[in-house]
Amino acid sequence: MPPKTKEKGIKAGAQKKKRNAGADVEAESMRRLALLEKEVLQDRLALQRDEARRAKASEDQLKQRIKDLEAELEGAQSEGKAIYAEMSRQCQSLQEAMQSRSRQLEEEVEGLREQLELCQREAEAAQREAKQALGERDQTLAQLRAHVADMEAKYEEILHDSLDRLLAKLRDVKPQWDGAVLRLHTRLKEQLHQFGLNPLDL
Repeated sequence: MPPKTKEKGIKAGAQKKKRNAGADVEAESMRRLALLEKEVLQDRLALQRDEARRAKASEDQLKQRIKDLEAELEGAQSEGKAIYAEMSRQCQSLQEAMQSRSRQLEEEVEGLREQLELCQREAEAAQREAKQALGERDQTLAQLRAHVADMEAKYEEILHDSLDRLLAKLRDVKPQWDGAVLRLHTRLKEQLHQFGLNPLDL
């Protein structure tokens, strides 16, 4: 147990030394900070003095410049009056020219508007005529198609009738042809026999 008490005493002493050392460091830091602030304030004061001197010099220059400008202004006022009178005259002349040009353009616009309306009416009439022509063409095509279909049906009917009549005639004539062919075959066979030929050998 006693060794623990001794260790506690050593630790307490070390902490006191650390506190004293920390206080010294803090005091040194405060002193350095105060010195830095003093230097900064001195620099600022020097800058403000320079700025004040420059401002005074600029003020003197500006006063002289104002005097020069007032003199120039007095000289320019008379010239400005003459220029103003000339500009007024030119402005009035330009206004008159613009009014004349405006009237001319309004007349041109009115003429073009009338031409546009006329063209629109002509275009509408042409569209109506084109629609009517297309309608008539479609109607004519429909009529022609119907006529062609009717003609095809009639030609088909005529063809079937003709074929039926031809077949009927062939059926009527066939027995006669068969008899004629048989008689011709018999006669030719007899002629071959007369010449001494066998029809089966041919």
